[in-house]
Amino acid sequence: MILVIKNGTVITMNEKRKEKYEKLDIVITDDTITSVEENYQGPYDKIIDASNKIVLPGLINCHTHLGMSIFRATNDNLTLQDWLHKKIWPIESLMTDEDIYYTTLLSCLEMIKTGTTTSNDMYFGINGSLKAIKETKIRSVFSRFLIGNMDPSSLEKIEEFRNLVIENQGNDLLTFTVTPHSLYTCNQEYLEKCQEIASEFNLPIHIHYCENLSEVEEIKKNYHKLPAEVLQELGYFKQKLILAHGTFISEEEQELLSKFDVSIVTNPVSNLNLGCGIADLVSYQKNGINVCLGTDGQGSGNNLNMFYHMSLVDQLQKAKYQDPTVMQSYDVLKMATINGAKALNLDHKIGSIEEGKKADLVILDLNSTEIYPTIDLINQVVHNVESNNVDTTIINGQILMKNHQFSFEIDESELVKNIDRITSHLMSEKK
Repeated sequence: MILVIKNGTVITMNEKRKEKYEKLDIVITDDTITSVEENYQGPYDKIIDASNKIVLPGLINCHTHLGMSIFRATNDNLTLQDWLHKKIWPIESLMTDEDIYYTTLLSCLEMIKTGTTTSNDMYFGINGSLKAIKETKIRSVFSRFLIGNMDPSSLEKIEEFRNLVIENQGNDLLTFTVTPHSLYTCNQEYLEKCQEIASEFNLPIHIHYCENLSEVEEIKKNYHKLPAEVLQELGYFKQKLILAHGTFISEEEQELLSKFDVSIVTNPVSNLNLGCGIADLVSYQKNGINVCLGTDGQGSGNNLNMFYHMSLVDQLQKAKYQDPTVMQSYDVLKMATINGAKALNLDHKIGSIEEGKKADLVILDLNSTEIYPTIDLINQVVHNVESNNVDTTIINGQILMKNHQFSFEIDESELVKNIDRITSHLMSEKK
C-alpha cells in the first residue's frame, strides 16, 4: 500500500539536508518511507493533504512508566524517596495485570493524541502492559523492572524478563532494554546479574541514575566511589547505556561517561515536582554526551505530552545559565526525536524523516488563534504546540489517528469507567 503525505511543511531532523524544514511530499510504502521529494507525481493508494500543516518525526519518550497513569499528579509535598516508599510502591503492590492493562492503555492513548510514537517503558505487570501496547500498535522499547538483592523473588524477575525477550522476538514494534531500577535499590551482585543478561541478548541497559543529591550520597556511601565509577566497575559501559534523570553528574564523571555509548534522559517536569534539581544539560552536551528527553510516569511528570516537556527543558537551561543563547529550540527538538532514537539504538529506523526509515510521523495543524501567527516555525513547535494541534499520528506506516480521531476501535468512556474502578479500589485498599 502506498500512502502519500502531500504539500506539508516537513521538519525532517535529517542532518544531511541543508534546510531545517521544507515543502515536501513523503511517500510511504507499507511501513517504510520510500521517497521524500518535491511534488511527487507517482502512483498512490491513499493521500493525506498536509497543506498548511507541519509534518515531523514521531516524538520519542526515552523514559517513562506507562502503567502509572492513575498516579497522575500525586507528588505534591513529598520528596522522591517518601513519594516512592509511602505512596507509590504500597499501591503498586496491589495492582493486578488487568489493572496495569487499563492504566497502560490510558497512557498509550495519551501518547497517540500528543504525538509520541515510541516510548522507553519500564514497569512490572508485564502481561497487562504488553497487551495494551500491542493493541494500540505503539512502538515500544520495553522492560520489566528488576529490583532485588539476589533473593529468589528478584532472580525470578530476571527469568521472567528472559522469557519475555525470547517470546517476543521478531516483533518489529517491540524491542527491549534491561532495567535494573537503580544503584540504590539493587545490590552489587544483582546489578552484575543484570549486566550479564544484557550482554547475553546484546541489549541496552536503562537505569535510574543520580536523580537527586540524597541518591548520589547514598551511592558514594555504599560503594566509596563516584556513581559513574560504579557503573564502570559493574561492566555497564560494555552495553549501550541509558541513564534516566542524571540530575547531578560531576565534571569528572561527565568526562568518563563521554568515552562510552551513554545517553542521559532528562525528565525536567518530574525533577522539578520532586524537588530534585535541574540537570546541567549544556555541560553534558559540551562534553559530547547524547542527551534525550523523557516525561517519567505521570505521577511525577504529570503528563506524557512531550511538547510541554520540550518547552520546559529549553527554558530551564536558559534560566540556569541566565543566558538565552545556551540552547536553541532545534537542539531540544533533537532531544525528542533523533537523539532519542540514538539512545534506544533505533536511529537506523526512526527519529528522522528520510528514505529507508520506518514511517513514524506526526502531522500538526497550527491553524489556531491561540498560537497564531507562526513566525519562527521551530520555536513555535517546541514552545507553543499543544495536544489539540496534533492532527494525525502514524506509526510503522499505519494511521492510528487522523483528524483527532482514532482509526482503531476503542471505547474511551468504558476505559474511563475501568480507570475509576481501579483507582477507587486501590485507594480504599491503601487506607
